[in-house]
Amino acid sequence: MPLHLPSDLGRPIPDSPHAVSACLPTWADNIGYEEGEPRVKEKLTTGYPRFVYNRFCRDLFVWVGERAAGPGQDCLVFPTAAAADRAAGFIDRRLDADVTGVVPLANAAWDNGHTETHAVVFPAEHARVAQDGWQHIGEGISSRQAEDLLAGHVAEPADEALEQIVSRVASLAGAPTDRTWLASCGMSAFAAIHRAIDQLQPGHDSVQFGFPYVDALKVQQLCGSSGCWFLPRGDRAELDQLQEALENGRTVSGIFTEFPSNPLLAVPDLGRLAELCQAHSVPLVVDETISGFGNVDVLSVADAVCSSLTKSFSGVGDVTAGSIVVNPSSRFADRLAAALTASPPAGLYAADAAVLERNSRDYAERLPVTCENARRLVAFLRQQPEVATVYYPDDQNPVGDGDHASRYDAFRRPDGSRGPLFSVLLADAEQTAAAFYDALAVDKGPNLGTNYTLACPFTILAHYHELDWAESCGVSRHLVRVSTGLEAYDDLEAAFATALGR
Repeated sequence: MPLHLPSDLGRPIPDSPHAVSACLPTWADNIGYEEGEPRVKEKLTTGYPRFVYNRFCRDLFVWVGERAAGPGQDCLVFPTAAAADRAAGFIDRRLDADVTGVVPLANAAWDNGHTETHAVVFPAEHARVAQDGWQHIGEGISSRQAEDLLAGHVAEPADEALEQIVSRVASLAGAPTDRTWLASCGMSAFAAIHRAIDQLQPGHDSVQFGFPYVDALKVQQLCGSSGCWFLPRGDRAELDQLQEALENGRTVSGIFTEFPSNPLLAVPDLGRLAELCQAHSVPLVVDETISGFGNVDVLSVADAVCSSLTKSFSGVGDVTAGSIVVNPSSRFADRLAAALTASPPAGLYAADAAVLERNSRDYAERLPVTCENARRLVAFLRQQPEVATVYYPDDQNPVGDGDHASRYDAFRRPDGSRGPLFSVLLADAEQTAAAFYDALAVDKGPNLGTNYTLACPFTILAHYHELDWAESCGVSRHLVRVSTGLEAYDDLEAAFATALGR
């Protein structure tokens, strides 16, 4: 049964101590989460791991803090020294002060030659800034590794599982395994390819083309040697603006885009964007998480592809992972590979690798079912008078200048579809969105690409403290984002019809 009732508040989705989502069943619960209401916070034993510290992680922070932190200090734990150094550097830069310490946790009871964990210690008053670094860069210790460390052991190496995952990702993307990197989550993969791009042209802004997932923009704005030129509409006019700037001599480190975008499902003109990058020797990075390897081939024009394997590749929602694939034909291939080898993302803990390998075995069978459910639900919702707009990567998507279908189809695989994600905006949304969401009988929480349908008030969760800014970029605060799962379609349609009061 989906977790959607008020009594389900805080329950993990799925029912696992390592779940990467938790039920926020009402619109008010989502606002309460963002505002830190105790009635919500106290119910959450887990949540999306970059936003909510899993209880194993929290317990580990306390255990380590008692041994490594001083009075008035807190700590966070990271799987490698490099990840800890990056988090500490983020905190110090944000505060413009040297306030952190990095402490190795090598311990005879834990180590056995496998543990490289380090803690970042900082003044407790700066816990929010530290959590920002944990969230944006995405390299914090996983809940499984935290659980094992608390129990005094580490998982056995999972070399075979890691090799199978790399092979699976490389095959899906159409690249060799030696041009494929795994990461602890999608954001740590993104941060790593951003570091690599930044090294190619240090001191120059990157470009974010189109409105992206929140932390993709934050990484570019806060973690590089320069900043980010943000082109939120990602339409023909902004592409013209970008072309004019490059032709007039503006230097940028790289261009990042999503295919399609999250949450508006807009499709950039990837063909023209790639031609522009080729003409001006600018690397192009594409995040195709929303569509998925099984639906599209964007590596044919991208210099690198970044993905969250937490989503459709895993499907279960009980492990995080990410990947980077560098196009072996790219003029930047060798330099990007060297940079990634020198500064790789935090990798997968062995126990997480074993879970992801098992979860992803049936990816190719699951993906078409979830995508077909999305296609049919989109068609149904567009026929309902209560619905103002459904955002989906086709020509009925009102974002930008249209042509979403032809732009998407140019890179769609022969048997590919348009992905399992769409967003809904109701008519008179200010008055109707909350009631619709509260009545919707599907699992309700963050994450996407799962084997079960998930809905969330995306803008509330991702941009609560910048809602006016999000709306200035065309993203309504009343948006409901939906990721369809493997349920019987008739059951899904009935749930949405009931929520609409039909």
